[in-house]
Amino acid sequence: MRFPFINMRTAIFQAKYENLDAIREYVAQAAKDAGFDEAGIYSVQLAADEACSNIIEYAYNAVDDGEIECTCSQDGKNLVIIFRDHGCCFDPASVPEPILTGELNERHIGGLGIYLIRHLMDEVHYESLGEAGNVLTLKKHLMG
Repeated sequence: MRFPFINMRTAIFQAKYENLDAIREYVAQAAKDAGFDEAGIYSVQLAADEACSNIIEYAYNAVDDGEIECTCSQDGKNLVIIFRDHGCCFDPASVPEPILTGELNERHIGGLGIYLIRHLMDEVHYESLGEAGNVLTLKKHLMG
């Protein structure tokens, strides 16, 4: 049985690092409304923060003229968060798993954000729309 999307809400944020707090609060409210506990809410916030930081840095090259559209909804027992941007293509699946062992000064810089997103969320899907931008879909299953 396919569940319809419920509690759908969409907001558009300027793609600026100073808007990450507002984005975190936005997804936290969606997670709270979906029935997540504090740990689940924090996981969703951290994944959203990392995803939007990557959009700002890689899709828009940290230039302050882009937007991030964030849609939150519930699909059955899932919280679904969709980020859309109109920036350059960046496929998070192309980022290899970071090496988490060894000396810190010998490790490659970067890649932990994608690693965190993959481990905090139950499903991560990226779609490039070419010149129309990118869509990143994150799903978190509600336990219980």
